[in-house]
This record gives sequence, C-alpha cells and structure tokens, in this order.
Amino acid sequence: MTALPLFLALVLGGSALHKALDRQRLASAAARLVGVRPSHGLLLLVAAAGVEAIAALCLIAPALRSTGGLLAAGLWALYGLALARRRGETLDCGCDLVARERPVATWQIVRAFALAALALLVSALPAAGFGLDAPFAAAAFLALYLAASELSAIPHPRWRSR
Repeated sequence: MTALPLFLALVLGGSALHKALDRQRLASAAARLVGVRPSHGLLLLVAAAGVEAIAALCLIAPALRSTGGLLAAGLWALYGLALARRRGETLDCGCDLVARERPVATWQIVRAFALAALALLVSALPAAGFGLDAPFAAAAFLALYLAASELSAIPHPRWRSR
C-alpha cells in the first residue's frame, strides 16, 4: 500500500506541471469547465495547480499524508462534480495531456471520483515510509493510468459498447 500515496503524488505532480507548461489551453479549459468568464480561467488554473502541488508534497511526507489525501480527495471530487455538470457537452476538459475536444463522458467523471476515493483511502491509512519497491509500483500504476486515459480517447472502438 505504500505505492498508492506515491502514485497519487505522481498524478498530482504531473497535473500541476502540465498546468504550468500549458497555461493558455488549460486556463481556457478550466474556465469553460467551471462555467466562468475566460478571464477567470488563469486564476482557477493557478489555484488548482497550487492545491495539486501541495497535496503531492504532503502525500510524499508520511507525517502529512493524511492532509495530502484529504486535499487531493477534495480537489478530485470538485473535478468530478464539474465534469458531471458538463456531461455530454463537447469541450476540452483539460483532462488529457493533449487538446481533445470531445463529449465529457462517464469515464472522465468516474476517473475523478475514483481518484478521490483512493485519496480518501490514503488519508485513512496509517502513515508509513516508502519501501524500495514503492517507486517502481507507483510508476507502473501511473503507466497503466495514462494508458487507460489514452484508450478512452479512441472515438468508437469495437470493444466499447456505444
């Protein structure tokens, strides 16, 4: 279980870095997702990236892991609610590493709430140090997470029911 907080920290840290590198697109996506004026998008983006970075750092420190888990769970729950509100609308939600205008699907909503649930689980677990295998397991989880995200972007695969 020590790989789980590290995996969540990698997702959060990667997301915060992504927001810093692709500010213009993601500020517009944030404003559209939340339903505010485009001029407020950058403020939303900076706030979200800040919470993600703080939560990621807290998840790495065993003494602050519970706080990091709660911060991450709250943020991902807010993402899930924003996505649920826009379900079916075609937009770039900023959920992926590349710009993709597509309808907000159940997968994206479930992903946000699943990450929130994992973060809540981490916040409830006793804090422990990371073992030698934790970075490798966390990296493997991250690779699977990113692969699932890419597979969900396929418009109409034969294996997915319509």
